[in-house]
Amino acid sequence: MPFFPNTDEERREMLREIGVQNFEELLSSIPTQVRLRDGMALPEPLSEMEVMNELQALALRNSGASEMVSFLGGGAYDHFIPAAVNAILSRSEFYTAYTPYQAEVSQGTLQAIYEYQTMICNLTGMDASNASLYDGGSALAEAALLAIRHTDRRELVIAGKVHPRYLDIVRTYTQSWDVLLQQVPLSDGRADVAVLRSYVTDKAAAVIVQHPNFYGYLEEVEEIGRIAHDAGGLFVVSVDPISLGLLAPPGSYGADVVVGEGQSLGIPLSFGGPYLGILAVKEFLLRKIPGRLSGITVDSDGKRGFTLTLQTREQHIRREKATSNICTNQGLMMLAACVYLSLMGKQGIPEVARLCLQKSHYLAQKIAKIPGFRMKWSQPFFKEFLVETPEAPSSILERLSKKGILGGLDISQFDKGVHGLLIAVTEKRTKDEMDRLVSELRVV
Repeated sequence: MPFFPNTDEERREMLREIGVQNFEELLSSIPTQVRLRDGMALPEPLSEMEVMNELQALALRNSGASEMVSFLGGGAYDHFIPAAVNAILSRSEFYTAYTPYQAEVSQGTLQAIYEYQTMICNLTGMDASNASLYDGGSALAEAALLAIRHTDRRELVIAGKVHPRYLDIVRTYTQSWDVLLQQVPLSDGRADVAVLRSYVTDKAAAVIVQHPNFYGYLEEVEEIGRIAHDAGGLFVVSVDPISLGLLAPPGSYGADVVVGEGQSLGIPLSFGGPYLGILAVKEFLLRKIPGRLSGITVDSDGKRGFTLTLQTREQHIRREKATSNICTNQGLMMLAACVYLSLMGKQGIPEVARLCLQKSHYLAQKIAKIPGFRMKWSQPFFKEFLVETPEAPSSILERLSKKGILGGLDISQFDKGVHGLLIAVTEKRTKDEMDRLVSELRVV
């Protein structure tokens, strides 16, 4: 800690007030064997200018998506962000705010939340959206808890390939609930619907599907939804919001809860965060939604106003009644998505989705013609696909990175039994960039 604001006498006074003789007593619960006794081996102190130079030198060693051609995916994508998004986010009234605890004093913040919620509902076909969560993984975990509380059941059935990291978060959130997670086997890269029926019983709180799934392929969501509802469970769908510019909204095929990662909606990659968790529900689940909702009303003078309508966090109501103890997203990422969606509009989002679809299929067809490379599965995909390679994907990626190309993800880091390269193509990738990747793969 670089600055201690309390004098020695002030610290002694505080210790007396809480009833201890010295600071050491405050540490008595920490076992002595795990305490740091001999200090830390730190280098000699530097001046502010020297520290800044050191940090800048370290930062220059990073190579980000802005300097390289990125085909990375797996939940974080290099989409185009209009300049207006950052311009609005940088305004002091937005940029300095953390999260609206007494938000009624800031009608602009509440209106931004309200507009965000409205656009998420329009995009997903759902009845209500909360004011966002931390990321796609925490949103899925909150949806799992919602389903458990609503149905009073303790089984979650995973249909198809859901992001492995998301499932890790679900396991963490549900570990004290004695929940059984059942993973349905895949068939040609997606859920085996025939086998799914045998997994979903009257003990299932929800059937969870990612659409497009983690590998980028489209699931048979209508049939999966019917199976979930026939067993009395909820149907939870995790989406890529950009895909909804072309694919049917989940609300149209029976989804009860829709979640997703909102990073693609105007939020930079930023080495992994902060991101945005989308969560929307049908009306019958409105009072069980985690987080907060902004609503619109009329005051005593007949003027329109915005207010936090539901605040089901433990900071606002009794802990045993709270639906979640997590904070909503810090507001800034929600605002970025709100601005992005308003700028892109009803024509822009479908256009981005079409470009992703067309470009990814162009690249997939080119790669499939390279000797030794083949598509892992033949199912329809959106903007991401899995390719089998003639040698270890990690070796290929290392060579591509030296050429200024982030060639995709080695899927073995997520699935040890699966060999392949997961490649994502967004609207930013040009024909020249894709042809360059193909040329580099030919010499592997």
